[in-house]
Amino acid sequence: MSVGGTRLVPSGDREVAVAGDRHAPGALAGAGAAGAPPGRDAAGAPGRPWSRYDDARTGVARDILRTVISALAAQAGRARLDILDAGGGTGGFAVPLAGLGHNVTVIDPSPDSLAAAERRAAEMNVPLSMVQGDVTDLAMVAGEASADLVLCHSVLEYVDSPADAMASIAQVLRPAGAVSVLAASSVAAVIHRALAGRFDDARRLLGEIGGGSGGPAGPAATGVAGPRRFTLASVVGLIEGAGLRAGRAHGVRVFADLVPGMFADADPGAADALLALEQAASAHPAFHDIATQFHIVGYR
Repeated sequence: MSVGGTRLVPSGDREVAVAGDRHAPGALAGAGAAGAPPGRDAAGAPGRPWSRYDDARTGVARDILRTVISALAAQAGRARLDILDAGGGTGGFAVPLAGLGHNVTVIDPSPDSLAAAERRAAEMNVPLSMVQGDVTDLAMVAGEASADLVLCHSVLEYVDSPADAMASIAQVLRPAGAVSVLAASSVAAVIHRALAGRFDDARRLLGEIGGGSGGPAGPAATGVAGPRRFTLASVVGLIEGAGLRAGRAHGVRVFADLVPGMFADADPGAADALLALEQAASAHPAFHDIATQFHIVGYR
């Protein structure tokens, strides 16, 4: 069978393409002394060392996910979780999670991204299942109530219907399962465009937020090119609309995207201070909307 033109390898009652054949110890991207896995991710070009600045940009999301996974494993009474990474791209989160021993499947519409994830998994010598498809294909790929955790990172910005995507995710979650959501902030988009001198774009985006719709802002609504953006309230609404319970929100990249990377890369002390600032600001409600992204966990 093929999905989106890519032949998939049968595995049990579903069809997947598998990379790697052995488990190797690992950690979430950027964690531990070994740094990030090879390949393209927030760190930049393939093979580039994981910089201290990049750690400040990604550390909050990784720390939250690590805590969530530990709690889910304790609740399930088993160390190995079944994880689906919807729109997982090149495997920046999926490969390290597979390295920790979890059963991880990446679902992404891009064959190029899946090929990169396959190479990354092979380099890390970990098993990883991959399927070419969309978030709406989750139930077909994994079956209903089959996942302990679904990653939905930078996905809602691009799907045709965020509500349908979240409903599809809820369908595959087990009764005690969770979804990790990372979404782009429309408030931060206004700030970043203003700082870049794109004042007309910033004003149009601001007008959409000021309209009080609470819904996602995107090109159709604002006339500003780019992916869909959200308010925190609108993402909470999507989670709750799918029958899930929204957990605590965190801001991701509150300051890291505003500070030139050269500052942190040139001074390890400054990089550590930036990471500490990001971690402190992430939990402060006043900084949620001005962060480039916000992270929310939805619970079944």
